[in-house]
Amino acid sequence: MARVVAHLGRPETPQETADRKAESSRRYRSSKTFRNLIAALLVTVAVVFVVVAGVPRGEPTPPPAPDVPALAAGIEADLGRPVLSPSLGDGWRVNQATIEGVGGTEAWTMVYVRSGESGFLRVAQGFDADENWVGQVLDGTRSAETVDIDGITWNVYRPANPSGTGNIDYALATPAGPDYVLVYGDAAPETAALAAASVTSQIEQLREVP
Repeated sequence: MARVVAHLGRPETPQETADRKAESSRRYRSSKTFRNLIAALLVTVAVVFVVVAGVPRGEPTPPPAPDVPALAAGIEADLGRPVLSPSLGDGWRVNQATIEGVGGTEAWTMVYVRSGESGFLRVAQGFDADENWVGQVLDGTRSAETVDIDGITWNVYRPANPSGTGNIDYALATPAGPDYVLVYGDAAPETAALAAASVTSQIEQLREVP
């Protein structure tokens, strides 16, 4: 016996029964989709939270320092003559080592900095260079004195306007066979001398290159 619907006051017709069930199914599916959407959003938020929480905090890890001896050996093999590989000792690290060009001259240049302090020191080997290259790097500064370091005579440069030479206020330069070696930066003269002394044997080898 068909059930009587209160608001109709009579039994449902087969079509009304079908319509009522269809609407009930539609509402159920709609509510289920909404619940699924909420659940998916909650899962997404949880995943994002885990990812963010897992990201390490603090200072980023600095990139590894260039391997100067290995790079120098590779360049040496290409050029067929000695290539500088300085050693400044404890407290100094190299943060750049590359071949760069100044005034049409290519130079193997290493940039050293002291850990925890300001200041820098560059050691450069200008390939097939002369004193004119030094003048280009040092903005025309001329040498007025020399110093002997480990048996090598170096020209001393004291730029009068460091701001015009990239904060360089002291430099040492000496010919080395076909090349020219330049040690320069804003480090103390004693530190520049230490760097110069560390490449004495390589300069002597270069001076023997025909």
